[in-house]
Amino acid sequence: MNTRAEHKPVVAVLTVHDEGQFFKGNQRNFRDILETGTRMGYQVYIVTVRDLKLADETVKGYVFNKSLQTWEEQNFPPPQVIYNRIPNRNYELKTSVRTKLDEISHASGIELYNPGFFNKWELFKWLRTSETTRQLVPATKRLSNLSSLGKMLSAYPYLYLKPENGKAGKGIMILKFRPEHLMAYRLTIQHDKKSVTYRSVSLSRLWGRIRREAGNSPYIIQQGIDLATYQKKPFDLRILVQKNIRGSWSITGVGARLAGKGSITTHVPRGGSVEDPFKLLSSLFGPEDSTDLLNKVKSTAIQIARQIERASGLSHGEMSMDLGVDTLGTLWFFEANAKPMKFDEPEIRQKSLRRIFQYSSFLAGRMKS
Repeated sequence: MNTRAEHKPVVAVLTVHDEGQFFKGNQRNFRDILETGTRMGYQVYIVTVRDLKLADETVKGYVFNKSLQTWEEQNFPPPQVIYNRIPNRNYELKTSVRTKLDEISHASGIELYNPGFFNKWELFKWLRTSETTRQLVPATKRLSNLSSLGKMLSAYPYLYLKPENGKAGKGIMILKFRPEHLMAYRLTIQHDKKSVTYRSVSLSRLWGRIRREAGNSPYIIQQGIDLATYQKKPFDLRILVQKNIRGSWSITGVGARLAGKGSITTHVPRGGSVEDPFKLLSSLFGPEDSTDLLNKVKSTAIQIARQIERASGLSHGEMSMDLGVDTLGTLWFFEANAKPMKFDEPEIRQKSLRRIFQYSSFLAGRMKS
């Protein structure tokens, strides 16, 4: 065991206050984090932005009382590592939250694990600035007006329209042009587990529908990729990369997500299913090429994580990524999440929880003086 691992810092999981139930966020996930940390010998608790007062000698936090099956408020020693799990971008953009995160990043004796959410447009910009990651990114533009959308549609057989700050496939649309059809333009909009398709003779007629659907959210337009399929359903790969006890990027696990019937995304909440990546890839590319492909997926995910850190200028501890493999076996980058949702695969899930504390130990070991 690495001797640096012996330093077990006090870890606080940061979220925001909730009037109804102590704090916001995925409470099941928080319980798993606390259970894992406690089992590994760490002192760990939940703290809200409101209750985290960096100058105080004790901090008001929460732990889960198993026998009473409820959260309990207690006083704790100040944290040395703060794991940012503020549940969504709207909370994170609040002035009080931004101020607190800034305070944490400048405080001595405290390390911040994860600075905040990614924005899709920024992500693609960061990846385009490096030779190695540029080729992984589908052609991407901001959705600004009808004529730029039309130009992009004439260059690619179909397009994805995605909210810049979207999550779990929410708000995604697909636009196709099929000149052989009378209603040549087709817009498919994802709604929960099903999708709705609108057809039109002209793109301008669909433009109003696109604008209505997008509302005030900024959107990106992206070249559609013909994903590899299994039993006629497209799939992509979900990779979890986290920093380890040595502070270097490492693959926690690779999963596959197969699209649900009638869904335009592979997300599980939208009807997608959890599959074994090797099984899906082997059905198309054979076992030997699939092994090579999975190794390439892993090394590519590490390259992407390093490039995101380099280009953003911010230090991250974990991210999940969606990579696609097209019908020719070429890899494509679709998405990265700075605050990964929990993986459904039990072994990836367990390893991911342990990694949170292993990296926290690394952070504490190189603590700012």
